[in-house]
Amino acid sequence: MPPCVTDRPATRLRVWRGVSGVLAMLLGTAGLPSLAHATEITGAGSSFGAPIYGAWGAAVAHATDIRLNYQTIGSGAGQNQVKARTVDFGASDAPMGAAQLVQNNLLQFPTVLGAIVVVVNLPGVDVAHLCLTGELLARLYSGDITMWNDPAIMAENPGMDLPAIPVAPIRRADGSGTTFVFTSYLARVWPRWAKEQGSGTSIEWPVGEGARGNDGIAAAVRNTEGSIGYVEYAYAAGNHMPVVELRNRHGDRVMADQDSFSRAVVTARWAQDVTHAADVLDGDGAGAWPIMAATYALLPQDRANTPQGHAVRAFFDWSMRNGGEAALSLHYVPLPDDIRATIRDMLAH
Repeated sequence: MPPCVTDRPATRLRVWRGVSGVLAMLLGTAGLPSLAHATEITGAGSSFGAPIYGAWGAAVAHATDIRLNYQTIGSGAGQNQVKARTVDFGASDAPMGAAQLVQNNLLQFPTVLGAIVVVVNLPGVDVAHLCLTGELLARLYSGDITMWNDPAIMAENPGMDLPAIPVAPIRRADGSGTTFVFTSYLARVWPRWAKEQGSGTSIEWPVGEGARGNDGIAAAVRNTEGSIGYVEYAYAAGNHMPVVELRNRHGDRVMADQDSFSRAVVTARWAQDVTHAADVLDGDGAGAWPIMAATYALLPQDRANTPQGHAVRAFFDWSMRNGGEAALSLHYVPLPDDIRATIRDMLAH
């Protein structure tokens, strides 16, 4: 597979252009009272959440004296950094369990919901009209299906002329919340995957080549004929990559768009414990996109009364009040009003 490292700055630039496109809308929005002196806060973790944190950070800097430095290092590393107290907040698409949160004295809450989508590189094929099921995805990533003209894929796409070229799965090489969501979906829809591979931020993949970050997967898929990859939707949209359709639990063949994402959120199941986790995977609603997830912020409770602690809470309070339009513009789904109100209440205490 051609190396993808040299393509990553260009990929990030495309995503950042999407972020910067929403700033004019946000700048000038009423914000929190300015701090006496500028306070810099650092966050690290999820590449899934990086575009929205970038947009919120720029807008909050204009409205207040809070400056955000966010490092896109993957969910696993983000969790480790906040546990070590080397950042002011961590960001992860894989929620921590209740015991870990208590042990590490962390407050966890979702910030936005978003979709994981599937991108492929099949020259001569109208990829936007290619449809896959959850089981087909699992079989492609398990090595059970090795050619794009496999009868099982052809049966799901009658009349489509699929090439006789090998499947080249691309997956994350780093600890990744996007991988956690994707593998959790595969485990939910195909029992063999649940038994043999399971789910997690990092697993033993049976086949495929690794790439770091959502941007790395996007670049690798663009450069590799026959490849298939999974990315957060903002990265696919920012790079103008066609996204395959998926068949959901309801039996619908659905496109990745704001309507199918919003329909999935209607079926979300919210945990009634300290994790505040949202389960939006494989919902059974009509027209719902099947691979949805929340991304989470992790705040050290023991730093709440420091200048950085106050600033982090002010940052997320501002974002919960004012950041919904930016989330929509970057293809996320804002949290429901009642969930955002609950989070603001938590931040105030």
